Amino acid sequence: MEDKYKYSTSQLFNFARDSYLERTSRPIYAIVFLLPFIIFYEVGTILVNTDVLNQSQARVVAFVWLQNLLELGSGSRLAWVAPPLVVVVILIALQLVSGKQWRFRLGDIWPMAVECALLAVPLIVFSLFLSSPVKPQGEIDEFANSAIRVRTASPLSCSLAAGRSLSSSNAEAGGVEPKTQSLLANIVTGIGAGIYEELVFRLILICLLMLLFQDVLRLTHKNSIILSVLISAALFSAHHHVIFVDGQLGRIAAFNWTEFGFRTIAGIYFAVLFAIRGFGITAGTHAFYDIIATIINAVFFQQ
Repeated sequence: MEDKYKYSTSQLFNFARDSYLERTSRPIYAIVFLLPFIIFYEVGTILVNTDVLNQSQARVVAFVWLQNLLELGSGSRLAWVAPPLVVVVILIALQLVSGKQWRFRLGDIWPMAVECALLAVPLIVFSLFLSSPVKPQGEIDEFANSAIRVRTASPLSCSLAAGRSLSSSNAEAGGVEPKTQSLLANIVTGIGAGIYEELVFRLILICLLMLLFQDVLRLTHKNSIILSVLISAALFSAHHHVIFVDGQLGRIAAFNWTEFGFRTIAGIYFAVLFAIRGFGITAGTHAFYDIIATIINAVFFQQ
């Protein structure tokens, strides 16, 4: 019985049973920890754009993909609630399969938030290092959107959050200043990207690639992991330049090797983090990176 539990305590390492690291790697912790982020994203999107339920362009691309996969049009009453339910259902299924304990301590939530913020710092520093001096990023078409809006004045131009634009057409009508509206929109989008991009590119894609390489192509476990991580990271990075939504291929931003390389490395970083700490910490770290970088840009670098 102990051997069975030994190999189910975490994704990669066998942390001490019921320790902080073991507890917070459980899928049930991911649900509890990410639920406020999910609610904030839903409520925030509606506050930023009151017509959100009728405008799929107000959503993160990964969110729209889930809607399309479930064959829910943007006008459907279930369109906005189905993707969050997918996240919860998948995590509950993982909790059941893992055989881990269902108990959780609310006192672990704040340390998890601090951990995510600290884990986001290396990416912030790396982004600043790669983006200085800043060069013009070129034109951005109507698909463009990021948690850190790409501007030539911003050193944090290596954004991680890609998705359709959160419309700001109702900013003045809603009595909110455009600058405040833009900051809120970027924070909301960054949180959504943290949850749904990690769901698609780490939790779902890596698992599917592992099945392909290990079970279908019969590659070794080590080679399967390496290929899965590298391919998922490259696709995650490419997703920030070119996207496919609603049957249309769109360009988010001009291709840049520095940004592509940064996001590929970030994808590998998140994959390793996912393997060690689980989905909750990984999605939280992604979201905190977008939040911190958005605030830094707004405070120090926005013209």
